[in-house]
Amino acid sequence: MATEINPFGSIATMFEQFKMPGVINPFGNMATMLEQFRMPGVDMASMVEAQRKNVEALVEANRLAYQGMQAMVQKQTEMFTRAMQAMQAAAAASAGADPTRQAEIARRAFESVVTDMRELAEMARESQSAAIAHMTERANEHMQQFTKQMQPKKG
Repeated sequence: MATEINPFGSIATMFEQFKMPGVINPFGNMATMLEQFRMPGVDMASMVEAQRKNVEALVEANRLAYQGMQAMVQKQTEMFTRAMQAMQAAAAASAGADPTRQAEIARRAFESVVTDMRELAEMARESQSAAIAHMTERANEHMQQFTKQMQPKKG
């Protein structure tokens, strides 16, 4: 008798690490549950494997998005700190200064904010692009696999 491999094994193991009381492992008995729906000519193992890959792709896309958010929060914190320091320096420098000097300080502060906002927007775009690219790659793989499975068997 051939040994069956649980394609959700690694996910089930990973899920166990984060097990919380009252939470059911959705991958634990997936292979056993799918046995009752066995249909002739359908390779259930490859279908289950495809879904496992889909879940892994989603997890990776979420990881990439989360890393992007973390980088943005860190950058925003740096920008805020820099802006506060600049405001303190500007307040000290402009005390009693002429209005032209104060307008120049305000102009530089505005330009700095615009530059920072552009940088944040670019970081967000890159983060989203990386996550979407990963999901698109998996969708293409899935479609190729699906197309291949739907081809009539030769023989």
